[in-house]
Amino acid sequence: MKRPKKLKMMSREDFAALSLHEKNAYLQELARQYAEVNDRDVAELDKDSLSRLRRYYSRRVWADLKLGEMDDDAISQSLRRLGEAIRNDSLRQDVEAVLKQESVPKRILRPAPAEDAQLTFFVPTVYDAPIKDDVNLMDVAPFSLSKRATSGVIRYELKDSLITIEGGAESGLATVFDYDIFLNMVTHLADEVQRYRREEKKGLRPSLPPKTYRPTASHILKFCRRSDGGKSYEDLEAALDRLANTTIKVINLSQGRRRQVDSRPLISGYRVVSRTGANRIELVEITIPDWVYLSVVNDVKTVPLLTLHEDYFLISSGLGRFIYRLARKAAGKGEATYSLREVYKRSGSSQDFRKFAYDLRQFVSRTQAFPMPDYNLALQDGKEGPILHMQRRNGDEGTALQIEAELQ
Repeated sequence: MKRPKKLKMMSREDFAALSLHEKNAYLQELARQYAEVNDRDVAELDKDSLSRLRRYYSRRVWADLKLGEMDDDAISQSLRRLGEAIRNDSLRQDVEAVLKQESVPKRILRPAPAEDAQLTFFVPTVYDAPIKDDVNLMDVAPFSLSKRATSGVIRYELKDSLITIEGGAESGLATVFDYDIFLNMVTHLADEVQRYRREEKKGLRPSLPPKTYRPTASHILKFCRRSDGGKSYEDLEAALDRLANTTIKVINLSQGRRRQVDSRPLISGYRVVSRTGANRIELVEITIPDWVYLSVVNDVKTVPLLTLHEDYFLISSGLGRFIYRLARKAAGKGEATYSLREVYKRSGSSQDFRKFAYDLRQFVSRTQAFPMPDYNLALQDGKEGPILHMQRRNGDEGTALQIEAELQ
């Protein structure tokens, strides 16, 4: 298991040479570094905490050894270096203990953007309706868990299918955060189908929803609960590029024989319809791929949909979002368990298993203080290793109930 990184701290002598302002700034920077490497929220140290840390940092605890009075032979030099090493390590441990007390575990959810509006929306189960034995993509991650674009291919070997996720040579794989735009597209299509069925039921003659979706950039950002700063608009165009170039290939296994199914993109393409005077995306046109369109705009009376909690978009880590989706599909309104090995297998993570298991344990630990939307998580002992237990919280019906939407 990976151990948390150690803080790099200056010696007491160097600290003593700093001015009061410099000492306080240095200690605040230590607090920031500690929070970053230990998944804790950054704490602004108050005057009392700063005063206690300054006094402790300056305190001499090795005076009794009288190292300065010893001869300058090899033995004395070795003892002096050993004494400094022990003293500095003790200092680091004690300062980290104070910083741990002054900070709290990092929150699962990031703060909502200013003037955020709570959204209630449907997100259908992503599946391949035209073929038999369809594959549910909520069983795996059809994207990279990284916040940054990565190259490569993700392969999943499930019981009855093989799934390959491949990104573009230049754009890379779509990320879990790019996938928010996909959810926005499918939600729009489901809403349009519901409108179509309502009007049809009234005896009207409505047109089927088009295969193109033309949202404004600000609408997408608001839906995904992101800020509307300049960087968000730049990220949006790069995200659309990755979505258009990321394909999903499914091979169904039928009676031990492999049968290849078509390769399908997350979106069939996009174009920027208009830009602002500052050259930001203003209006885009997204082409809905046939496999999504036919899954939602189907001639059947009901289409199974899964709803997501509106706070899904605030889950700050890619791993956290994957765990939520896995719980949403597997546990539903009840509970489900997966071995850590199986969770790792379904995540498509590029980390080695030990690092992934460490990060998952840390995430589950943080949910004890800051619960994940809808579900409680716990790690249990299993015959073949740790098991992740996911259970729906009673009374948290919200917008995340598993339903079958009557699209008629």
